Formats: sequence, C-alpha cells, structure tokens
Amino acid sequence: MVNGPATGHLTRRVLLGSMASALLPWNIAPASAASRPRLAAIDWAMAETAAMLGHPPAAIAELRSFRHLLETQVPQDTVDLGLRGSPNLETLSLVGPDLILSSNYYAAYTPKLEPIAPVFSQPLFIAGEPVLPKVMELLASLAERMDLPQLGQDTKRAAADRMASLRRRVERWNSKPFLLIEIGDPRHVRIYGTDSLFGGMIEAIGLRNAWGAGTRFSFAAPVPMENIVQFPDAWIVITGDVPVQTENGLSRSALWNALPSVRAGRVLRVGDMNGFGGMPSALQFARELVRVLEERA
Repeated sequence: MVNGPATGHLTRRVLLGSMASALLPWNIAPASAASRPRLAAIDWAMAETAAMLGHPPAAIAELRSFRHLLETQVPQDTVDLGLRGSPNLETLSLVGPDLILSSNYYAAYTPKLEPIAPVFSQPLFIAGEPVLPKVMELLASLAERMDLPQLGQDTKRAAADRMASLRRRVERWNSKPFLLIEIGDPRHVRIYGTDSLFGGMIEAIGLRNAWGAGTRFSFAAPVPMENIVQFPDAWIVITGDVPVQTENGLSRSALWNALPSVRAGRVLRVGDMNGFGGMPSALQFARELVRVLEERA
C-alpha cells in the first residue's frame, strides 16, 4: 500500500533508497532515506535529475515512455502518473509526495498540484538562453531543496569530470563543424541551436556547432532541407529515430543525396534521446556521440 502506517512507509523508503544507491552515477553516496522527501515528478528533466542525485521519484508522468527513451533507471515499483500535460491527480494524491517536481511547461497546472504537495519548478528551456548551465545548476538547486547541498555539489563535480573525460576523447575532432538535426520528412529537418541541450553539450565537450545561433523554441529550428547546403563541410549528426517511410524517401531524394556531407559519407546517427532532458540526457547524448565518432576514427 502507498499510504500505510508509519513503519511501513519508512520500510518502503529504505527499500527505495537501497535500490537507488545501486543506480547512482560515479559512486556518489546517497543520504539516509529517512532524511529525504518523497518525490513525484511531472517533468522528465526534473525526474532524471532527482534520479542522478540518487533519489528517483516515487512517481513519474508517462513512466513507460520515460523508461524507453532514457538511460536513467528508476525502481520497478515507480508509479505512472499518466500524461505530463494532464497528470492523474487521484493517483498523485495516493502516492503521497512531500514534493512535486514540475517546470515552466506545466505552470498552468500548478494550482491543481499545490493542494497535494509543495511544487518545485525551475525554468530550463528558454528561447535564446543556453540550457546546459541551467540543467547543471538544477543539480545543486534540487539537492538544496531536499536539504542535501553537499550531494548537489558533489554531483555537479562528477558531471563536470565526465564532460572533461569525453572532451579529451574527441580532441582530434575539435576543428570540424557539426550539424545536429532531426529529420521530420524528406524535405524538412529540425536543427539544434546553441540554446538547445544537445547543441550546448557538443560545445561543452569541445566540438563546434555549425548552426551557431539560437532558435525560437529553445530546442530545434524547423528549416527546409535545402538550408543544409549552407554547411558543405559539416558532419551531420542525426538524432531521433527516422520513420521507415521517411528513410525510404531520403534514399530517393535527389536533394538529400546531393548534399556534400551525404556524398562524402559524413553522416552519423545517435538514436532517439530526450532533447528536453536534464544533465543525464545531456551526458547520454554526449557519450553516444563520442562512441560513434570513435568508431569512425
């Protein structure tokens, strides 16, 4: 039962703390389970940040998709709260969180969440503003909100160390331009700007984002395929799964096949990841990009 007597509730927390400690990155020791609030997360960036701190939420919105898309692991008994844009309030109440993790994307829903528990929200994706420093700082601010300030600082240092390690592995690629895209259809792409999570991450590991500008959506600017012609020397990095129908269309597309990068074989794929995530998603993207670059070395 979720809302059992005090002793049962503590046992559940100890169990979750034990499971979370095995999933902690870089051997950061978790705080005692009894000293930490019980979390529920509407926003995925918040959820994975909490998990990176060694305290995965007891409930997460769209849990099945969260598990499918992200490397971040959460305990098997984590509760699914339904849609992020319309979480199940009854289920959320039964979970009995001490703190609900949200973001500016779900601000309109805050008045419905606050009667259940206090809401912690921090804006991360703002058009024209670099997001990577914000998700790094979220590690500290969320840990501070949970009264675990030292854990936040330790986790920030561990993340910075991991980025430095990845940077060393791709030093030979520093002078080359990279164009990060998602393919919508055979004639349109979404390009990650400098204010996106992935665009900021390639710069953090010492690579150059050929699309040296922000976007209107702080994620990926939708542009016609022919705009890629402006970057004849770039390495194209395709993120996300390309639908079979679109893949077939690309193979027959005179425009795509005429692109200098495509003709030269400078196309890399890193798979489907969370472009609206936190530091765990940023590191997941960077690790995968470094892996495919090393395979091409």
